[in-house]
Order: sequence, then C-alpha cells, then structure tokens
Amino acid sequence: MKKLLFLSIALLSLVSCSSDDNNPVEANAVSFAQASLNLTQAATPIELKFATATTEAGTLTISFTETGVVSGTDFTTLPAATAKTVVVPFEKGVSSVSFTFNKLKDAIEGEVKNVVFTITTSSINIVTGLNKSVQVNFNQTASLGSVLAATVGGPNQPNQLYLDLSSGTSKSVNRAAWDFGFYSGSDFRVIINGSVKMAVKKLETSDITLPQEIDANVTVGAGSTLASNGFVDNPTGVLAGAGAGIGTAIAEVSATDADNKVYLVNMGALVGTAVPEKGNVIVDGESRGWKKVRILRNGNGYKIQYADLASTTFTEKTISKDAAFNFNYFSIASGNTVSVEPEKDKWDLNFTVFTNYLNMGTGEVTYGYSDFITTNSKGGAKVYQVLVSTGGSYADFTKAKVVEDSFKVSETDQRIIGANWRNGGSQTTLPSIRTDRFYVVKDAAGNYYKVKFLTMLNEASERGNVTLEYAILK
Repeated sequence: MKKLLFLSIALLSLVSCSSDDNNPVEANAVSFAQASLNLTQAATPIELKFATATTEAGTLTISFTETGVVSGTDFTTLPAATAKTVVVPFEKGVSSVSFTFNKLKDAIEGEVKNVVFTITTSSINIVTGLNKSVQVNFNQTASLGSVLAATVGGPNQPNQLYLDLSSGTSKSVNRAAWDFGFYSGSDFRVIINGSVKMAVKKLETSDITLPQEIDANVTVGAGSTLASNGFVDNPTGVLAGAGAGIGTAIAEVSATDADNKVYLVNMGALVGTAVPEKGNVIVDGESRGWKKVRILRNGNGYKIQYADLASTTFTEKTISKDAAFNFNYFSIASGNTVSVEPEKDKWDLNFTVFTNYLNMGTGEVTYGYSDFITTNSKGGAKVYQVLVSTGGSYADFTKAKVVEDSFKVSETDQRIIGANWRNGGSQTTLPSIRTDRFYVVKDAAGNYYKVKFLTMLNEASERGNVTLEYAILK
C-alpha cells in the first residue's frame, strides 16, 4: 500500500514537471530600426525595436567598433559608453528603446569615419532580429582651412603637387613620370608634358615606319621659339581650337585613321640634379631624347604608336578613357599608363614647372616657368585674384565680398594664379611672395575659399618650398 502511494506521488510530480517544461518564458526579438544611418545633426537617437511589448524591465548590452574615430574625442553616447560597450535600460511594456549618439567632430572630405553598434546580450530572454548591427556614418564636410606645405621638392622642383582644399589633402608625382595625357571627355584630345618642356611637330606622313630626323627648332625656347609654331599645348588649358598655338599641339584624333599624322616629339629634359645658388632653380637635366608618335582612336579610347626616329618598326598600346579623371596618362619609358592627377573632382590647384607663353616685345614665345600654379578648370574649380588695394585685406575678406563674375576668366584659363603670386627675384634679391594680393577659389562642390601664400623659400633660401594659408568663406 505504501509502495502504491509513493508511485502515485512520483507520477504526479513528473506530470507537474512536464507541464512546466512545455511553457517556458517566450523569447522576444529585438533589432535596430535601420541597418545604417548618416549623421546630419549633433545629437542623433539610435532606435531599437522589440517584436512585442516587453513583459518586464531590463537592459540591452550593445558593443561597438570604431573606424577613424575615438570614443570621447569624436563622439559620446548617452548612456555613456564604458570599454566600447553601451548598456541601454528599458521599461516593462515598451515596444522600442533608444540611446543618443553625440557627434563631437565632423569628418573632413575624404575621411572615412563610422561606428558600428552590435546587440550582444540582454537581461531578458531575447533573440536578435534582422538588423543585429547598425553603422553610424559621419557625414563629410569641407575643411574650414589650414596652413599647408605645398612643396614641389626644392630648387630642382622634381614634383607636381595636386592640392584639394576641401579635404586638405595633396598628391605629389614626379613630373617626368608621364609623357602624354589622354582626355577622358567627349573629345579625343591628347596633351603633352609641359612640365619637362616637351614639344611636338606634326609631319606630313601617316606612316610611322618611315625614319625621321631631329628638328632643333622643335623646342621650348629660352625666349626664341614662337608660340604660333604650335609646338606646345596652349597654356590656357583650352583643348579645342583651330590654327597653330590654339588648343592642343597634337590635333584632335580623327575617327579616320589616315588623317592622323605622325608627330616628331622632343621629349624635353630630365629633372635637374645640379645644386643651384640660393634663390635660384635648376629644373632641367639631360635631354630625354626624341621619338616619333602617332595616335589613333580605339573605339571610345585611344591607340598610341611610338618608336625611335630611325626605327622602321613601332610599339602600339591602347589607352582607355576614365570619366572619373580629366586625363589618363601614359609613359613611353614604362610602356604603361601611370597615375598622375587625382580624380577630377578631388583637386583644385596644381603646383608645377610649366610651359607658358611670354611676350618678349616681338610676339609671344614659349617659355618655361618654375613655381607655377594652375587651376583645375576642367574639373570645375574657379579662381580670381584680389588686390588688397581694391578688395581689402585677406583677414577682412568674407563671402559677402565674393564677386561671382570675376570667376569667369578662370573657366577658360588655368593660369589665373600662375606666377602672379610671387616675385622672381634678381641678381641682388631673393624671390619673394607678393603680399599685396590673395586669391578666391570656388571648388567643384561650390565651397568658397580665400587663399594667401606665405613662403616660397625654406630657411636655407631654397625655392620649391611653398606654404599657404586658406580659410573657408561662409
């Protein structure tokens, strides 16, 4: 009888336990309201949603990883983060909860800044829904300005430097690294490397296998070679034109192969290596030699054929257009395309040796300039010069004083800054900055900057060491 009573109690206990196991506390689902968001204000709520209203109060523990930012420096959270973790409390009966993301610093254009938050644990029984994580992106803003070094490498000026004001970044390339630039726009135009004083002459033949001879007149003259010869690209940067000295020195590439002539090419000079006297430059080294070149179309791109002057055979390479860039650059020495300027909307000013026109009193001649600055007019950058005597001081210049019409000249001439920002010096004086002027730059994104130059020499009086100051106009 006792055994029967004990068995009955045991069975009742098992039934009771089985009943409890079949009714566990049901898990709630939680996820971020969105997978990513861009910060548009200083304080942003980051929302999490529950699948059903919470049955009790509790907390969510959220961890985070940082890219280009540091908690406490670039951002904070409320509740405050500890060891890259945020604990977010919630009440009973709620369907959502949020914490606050406080942005302390903007991302300057070109910087990648973000924080990824991930749900890790909870004080209640939960499962994570579709958006377990959210990426919070810092919107990029234009730089407010800075003092920057824009060195081109000293008195031999070996480099071309591309400067982007809105990001405060620059790219430097050896100016002898390329020979031809192939235009990526709708036209089929090719530029030559004026920074090493290249010059070209169109021949009467379309047969590149024919031997050719050096023509010493095809040069960037020290005050002697007439601009009207058309041996160099028009220094305004305007590509199209009719007649010698207008547009590119190489004619527009025709869709009819037979119309594309061979060019005799003076490859210019290597970067100089001799040490000049203080305040002077020696930009030219030994001759880079001569080539014969013919350029054809290749679908929506180009073909370049090149050879030594005496050769009866030639090398042929293809070059594509890339709409992100003004030009795609090619080097005969390497036989490949090379990276030169940044994407066309990511630079404003180019510091370089430059082939210009100069009026010597008897007409314009081709002339090599050091310490020259061009504007990215093809990429949409514009500039004009302000004289302190008429426009007021750099310090007092505001956006309200900007004269929009003054930008128009720079739309068709990349030389507005040119060599106008400095004095060349003399036998008795060192080169120097012109302090009676500054410049207003409008970039392709519509940001306005005022720019003034501070130095062109270093402490050893060596040229090619430029510093400038700029500030955004708002």
